[in-house]
Amino acid sequence: MVDFSTLKAIQEKLHEAGFKLTTQRQAVVSVILEKEKDHLSAEEIFLYVRKKDSGIGLATVYRTLEILTDLHIVDRVSFTDDGVALYDLRKAGAKHFHHHLVCENCGSVEEIEEDLLLDVEKLVEKEFQFLVRDHRLTFQGLCKNCH
Repeated sequence: MVDFSTLKAIQEKLHEAGFKLTTQRQAVVSVILEKEKDHLSAEEIFLYVRKKDSGIGLATVYRTLEILTDLHIVDRVSFTDDGVALYDLRKAGAKHFHHHLVCENCGSVEEIEEDLLLDVEKLVEKEFQFLVRDHRLTFQGLCKNCH
């Protein structure tokens, strides 16, 4: 089920950046919203989009994901050594990318919404005079079902 307020916010962000929410882009965004917890690759998004509109090409999906990434609507992540990029919806109003717990046994991914690194950011900014704009934190280990 697509959250229409989130879809509207994405449409507004695209519009502010000079992009329209075309039918093809809406299909990609809808899949990302519907499968938000799944962290899908571009190819997986493409397969879901093709079920809705068989006329959409993989290149269109990649271009749409690039726009959404550039606008910080989604984040590109990789949880494995194979380098496959997965796409993760950035929460509305989030200053930073959220954190993840990745199980090395079953591959499950759990999201942590709380920003656990505010004190670290302040320390980095003070000690290194480095303005932190974003950060990523991924914990790898065993989930509660596997340990």
